[in-house]
Amino acid sequence: MKYLNVFERYEIKYILTKSQRSALCELMEGHMRIDEYGHTTIRNIYYDTDDYRLIRTSLDKPEYKEKLRVRSYSRITQDDDVFVELKKKYRSVVYKRRIALQEKEVTDWLIDNVRRPSESQIAEEIDYFKNYYKGIKPKVFLSYEREAYYPLDGTDIRITLDSNIIARDYDLSLLKGVYGDNIIDRDLTILEVKVPGAMPLPLIRFLNDNNIRKTSFSKYGMYYMNLKGQQSQTENGGLLYA
Repeated sequence: MKYLNVFERYEIKYILTKSQRSALCELMEGHMRIDEYGHTTIRNIYYDTDDYRLIRTSLDKPEYKEKLRVRSYSRITQDDDVFVELKKKYRSVVYKRRIALQEKEVTDWLIDNVRRPSESQIAEEIDYFKNYYKGIKPKVFLSYEREAYYPLDGTDIRITLDSNIIARDYDLSLLKGVYGDNIIDRDLTILEVKVPGAMPLPLIRFLNDNNIRKTSFSKYGMYYMNLKGQQSQTENGGLLYA
C-alpha cells in the first residue's frame, strides 16, 4: 500500500459532546465518507527528554514547535511497519514528514542507536532531531479510536473524530496492548479539521450554530499536565498547586 509521507496543512481542533458529534455526522452524510480504514485504534509512542522539554515547550505555544513520535494503525509484531513521524508547526501551519519501517528497525535506530536503516532525506531529518535533543527516548504511550472522513466531491479536506483517548508512561512499546488512563471524559470527541486553506462554509456554519469554538488541545500535552498534577498532589500531601 502506498502512503503519503509529506503533509503541509492547517489542523484545527474542537471538542465535541456526544450530541454534537451525532449532529456533525448527520451533516456529513451524503457529502463525506469514512475512509478505507474505517474505525481505527491508533497507537503512538511520543519521544521526549527526561525533563519533558519538547512538550513543555509546546505548551508554551511558541511560533515554532516540533515533536517526534512512532505510530501504528493496528496491532503489530516486530516485523510489521510502523511510522516514524517528525511533526512541526510554524505559525499555525503543520508540517509532517514520516517514513515507514519495521518496528524492530525503529527500536534499533531510535532506542539502541544503531545506524539509521534508511538513507532518505526524511530519515536524515529525524536523525538530526534525535541528535539535537540529546537523550530523547520513549516517554508516553497514547492511543485513541479514530474515524476519518473525506469529501465525495474531491475537495482537499479531511475530518477526523478521536475518542477514548488513553495514555500511560510505562510499557512504552507498540507491541504492548492498549491500556492506561483516560485523559478526557469518554463521552467527548476531539474533532480535527485538516485543510490546506479555508474551511468549507457549511462546516463553519455548523460550528457557529452549535457554539463550538476551536481549541489548542494537545493529547500528549493533556496527559503531561495530568501526570504533573498527580505528582504535585502527592508531593503536597494531596493538595494541588498551580
